[in-house]
Amino acid sequence: MVVERTRAGLDAAKAQGRTGGRPTVMDADKLAAAKARKAKGESVTAIAKALNVSRATLYRALADTE
Repeated sequence: MVVERTRAGLDAAKAQGRTGGRPTVMDADKLAAAKARKAKGESVTAIAKALNVSRATLYRALADTE
């Protein structure tokens, strides 16, 4: 019963255009900037600091696009 009500609530929220979860940090602009800097040979640490994201996030984003 609890599962059914939870599912119904999530479906209702989705129908209204709401999504759950944590917002993404890397958008298309940041990803493009990171790729350009990486191509120039800049270190991942420096890129991450400049874009205000963690190194792990940057590595994950770059790996997903390759």
